[in-house]
Amino acid sequence: MSESLKGRSSGRPLQLSVGIVDVVPKLVAYRLLEPALHLDEPVRILCSEGKLDTLLADIAVHKLDMVLADTPLGSSVNVRAFNHPLGECGITFFAVPPLAARYREGFPESLQDAPMLVPVEGTALRGALMYWLDRLGIRPHIVGEFEDRALMQAFGQSGVGVFMSPSVIDPDISQQHGVEAIGSTTDGRERYYAISTERRLRHPGVVAVSQAARLELFADTAETSVAQA
Repeated sequence: MSESLKGRSSGRPLQLSVGIVDVVPKLVAYRLLEPALHLDEPVRILCSEGKLDTLLADIAVHKLDMVLADTPLGSSVNVRAFNHPLGECGITFFAVPPLAARYREGFPESLQDAPMLVPVEGTALRGALMYWLDRLGIRPHIVGEFEDRALMQAFGQSGVGVFMSPSVIDPDISQQHGVEAIGSTTDGRERYYAISTERRLRHPGVVAVSQAARLELFADTAETSVAQA
């Protein structure tokens, strides 16, 4: 019955319903989901974005096939679902060319008092970033905090300050926003998970996402970044 509802028996595309936690960068989400579009059978992807709690409620009643998140499902959450690690990568700092030239030399100590755009408190990236900066004794000048990373990047593109992004999409960030990398670190890392009600993944789209993430997208994250602290 479920196969019929998804349209497989009628010749329509296989449906892949995905919830994306709103702090996951949209470019990362696209890179993760793209392999599902290249299966032998046609796939229609339905994407919804929201807070993790809301998306977990949807997956609990099988409205979603998986949730893409930057944090794993905690043991205290009353939802029968399973974490499937997709991969992890370092973070890269970007700015418009004049700022990048100014803060690239001497990175990361050069970030002391640098104007910086950061995610809001409570996000995984903000926690990793502040831990790394505190450990190095670096205090940037935070000029903006953002829930929406796309908005943070727009401010960075306008020259307001330095911003950060997952290293796995470095070329995309530089090309799309006209900014340059200042340096990167693998001490502060971004991690991504597929949360599914399946302990052993069976949905072809989810399997494709998981395999491509581990074997391709995040396969080289152990390599040295642009300028590692």
